Amino acid sequence: MPRLLLIEDDEGIVRFLRRALIYEGYQVDVATDGETGLALARENMPDLVILDWMLPGLDGLEVARRLRAMGDVLILMLTAKTSVADRVQGLDMGADDYMVKPFNMDELLARIRALLRRSRHEEPKVYRFADLELDTGTHEARRGDRKIALTAKEYELLELFMRHPRQVLTREQIYDQVWKYDFGAGSNLLEVYIRYLRRKLEAGGEPRLIHTLRGVGYVLREEEE
Repeated sequence: MPRLLLIEDDEGIVRFLRRALIYEGYQVDVATDGETGLALARENMPDLVILDWMLPGLDGLEVARRLRAMGDVLILMLTAKTSVADRVQGLDMGADDYMVKPFNMDELLARIRALLRRSRHEEPKVYRFADLELDTGTHEARRGDRKIALTAKEYELLELFMRHPRQVLTREQIYDQVWKYDFGAGSNLLEVYIRYLRRKLEAGGEPRLIHTLRGVGYVLREEEE
């Protein structure tokens, strides 16, 4: 079974979570501060880290940043911070998913299973659409001969479009697939990332490939209909 690393300083939550996770068959290591958690990860990289934000010493954001720099590990942030801005910050710092305390144990277990399913490595693919190319092995994008540097979220967003060419994707579908959370109708987070992605894809004067369907969502296609 997968090995999990729980980095949490609340002893009550640690006892409850460790018991429940072991009962589900997971191997569980525990750290009550960020430095110890990072040391355990360096010794033996876990499959998934359950990470609190408010930790003594290094906070969860810094721990997430350092974990992400160490290698390919799943990070589920579990925190009492509830604002949309906090969620965005947590996800941008490297978390793959974000849950707010108090939490439902069944939902937490379901999210762990979903993250672990997604992480099962598939053979690298090269997606091509028009003159755009995306290599899932190297995470490199090209438009013709021009190489395009992408952030982690820009890559995930572009990969979603490349896997579903000419298919209209709603805001809800994109949020669910890329951010694992719907920030609601009042958020412009998706629009901001679409703008970033378009700017990079069209930096050489190339025609637009990601089009907006107002009130519906977005679609990857060669020209607007």
